[in-house]
Amino acid sequence: MLFNKHKKAGALVALAASAALLLSGCSNSGDNGSNDSGDNSSKGASVTFLPKNLGNPYFDTSDKGGAEAVAEFGGTYNEVGPAEATPDAQVSYINTAAQQGVGALAVSANDPKAICDALNEARDAGVKVVTFDSDTNPECRDLFINQADAAGIAKVQVEMIADQIGDAGQIAILSAAANATNQNAWIDLMKEDLAANHPNIELVEVVYGDDDDQTSYDKTSALLQSYPELKGIVSPTTVGIAAAARYLSTSAAKGKVALTGLGTPNQMREYVEDGTVTEFALWNPADLGYLTAFAANALVSGEITGAEGDTFKAGKLGEFTVGKDGVVLLGDPFKFNADNIGDFDF
Repeated sequence: MLFNKHKKAGALVALAASAALLLSGCSNSGDNGSNDSGDNSSKGASVTFLPKNLGNPYFDTSDKGGAEAVAEFGGTYNEVGPAEATPDAQVSYINTAAQQGVGALAVSANDPKAICDALNEARDAGVKVVTFDSDTNPECRDLFINQADAAGIAKVQVEMIADQIGDAGQIAILSAAANATNQNAWIDLMKEDLAANHPNIELVEVVYGDDDDQTSYDKTSALLQSYPELKGIVSPTTVGIAAAARYLSTSAAKGKVALTGLGTPNQMREYVEDGTVTEFALWNPADLGYLTAFAANALVSGEITGAEGDTFKAGKLGEFTVGKDGVVLLGDPFKFNADNIGDFDF
C-alpha cells in the first residue's frame, strides 16, 4: 500500500508504468459500464479526477496513479480542475461532470462544505462520488479514500520535529489554506500531541500559504523575522514544505532552523542532499490515486455500496475494507531522509 522497505522497487516500477500510460494515452475509450472482476475483460467506469488544483506536483502524481488504474480496469479517465485551490473553484467542474454523465467523480475537496450541494446534485444524477486526500462532509460523498490515519499523520510530524530540535524550543506550522479539511484535522491533533507529550516545545503560530509557492515562501520569511528564536517549522503540505526549503536553503537560518512535514522526494531531494532538511514524510500519492480509481469502479459496478464492511480488490494493492463513515484507509506515512531518498522517484 504505502511505500515501505520491502515495496520500494515495486513502487518505482508502478510509477514508471503510470507515466508510460499517460504518454501513450491512458484515457482508454470505454462506456460507463460494469466491471465486477476489475480486469480488462469488460468495460470499466468513466472516472473524472478533480484535484484541488492543477499543476500541483502532488496531484499530478496521484492522478497518474488514477490513470494507471483506469487503464487496468478498462474504463475512461479524465482530469479537470481549477488553477487555484479556492473553496468554490471546483463547483463548475462538478456540475459539468454531472451533465456529461460520468460514472464517478474523484475529488480532493478544497472545503468540506462549499462543494457539498454540487456533489449531492451530481449524486442525484447517478454519479458516484469518491473523495481522496481531503474530504467533504460525509453526507456529500459515497467514499473517502484516506491517505493515512489523521492521528498517524499528526504523530509522525510531531515526532520528526521533536527529534530534530531536541524536543525543546519554538516551532511554527506553515499550512495550506485556512479551511483545508485535512490540514486542519492534522494541525488540531498535532497541537494535542505537543501539549500532552512535548511540554518544552512551544507552537508560536500557524500561518497559511494557500498552497501557493510564492505565498508560502513569503510566509516562511515572515516567520523567521517575527520569531528570531524559532527552532523549527512543520509544513503539512507539499507546496509549503518545498517553498520553505527553498527559502531556508539560501538563508542564514539553514542548518539552524529545522524543517519537516509532508513532501515528495523529487521536490525535496536537493534540500535533503544540501542539508537544509533532515527528514520529512509522505505516503505514495500514486497509490492513493490508484486506490481511489478502483474504489470508484467498484461503486459504479455495484461491487460495493460504500457501507461499512464492504470489501473490494484494488489491483496490485490488494483487498481493502470500507470502514466507518465510508472511509477506506491506504496506510501509514513513510519517512524520507538522506539514507533512502535516492530510492524514490515521484
